[in-house]
Amino acid sequence: MQADRAPEPFSTARLDALPLDVAHAEEMAAVLFDPALHAYTGGAPEDVGTLRARYERQNAGSPDPAELWWNWVLRVRADGCLAGYVQATVRGARAEAAWVVGTRWQGKGYAKEGAAGLVRHLLDQGSVRTVVAHIHPDHAASAAVAAAAGLLPTDEREDGEVRWRRDASRETAPGRVAGPGRGSDHDMA
Repeated sequence: MQADRAPEPFSTARLDALPLDVAHAEEMAAVLFDPALHAYTGGAPEDVGTLRARYERQNAGSPDPAELWWNWVLRVRADGCLAGYVQATVRGARAEAAWVVGTRWQGKGYAKEGAAGLVRHLLDQGSVRTVVAHIHPDHAASAAVAAAAGLLPTDEREDGEVRWRRDASRETAPGRVAGPGRGSDHDMA
């Protein structure tokens, strides 16, 4: 059940990733209000009431007991403001990741830092061995975020989007050096 496997908070150099709470809806509605955030994914900004209802559904968890919905808001530690979110749908050893950073906070490396922190957090827990993300082929900024998180593009497509992938086995494959400096928060300028 989702309640038994709730997401744990994690931190990066400048961000705190806090498990999503319905109380975040008001501030997040303002963060996500720009219609430009939906250019590649479709949809439109949601008002506080709609966002609150969505957060309630997300926190209730997937109706499929084999699937976990983990959602975090990203709080900028320096000013205490929420700047976006990261999320993962976990099924077995695979997690599908996504991220959104509000327009006001873009261009500061927060998306790269948050996504890299999410991927590291998922892989460090041990049960997730593969992280994937699906990115519109024309969305260069999101592709750069995926690359910064250590994901690589594949030839696979889903709903017209490119599947990006990172496997935990790649971390310690022969010829690769795992350890400090590889994907650290300090690389996310």
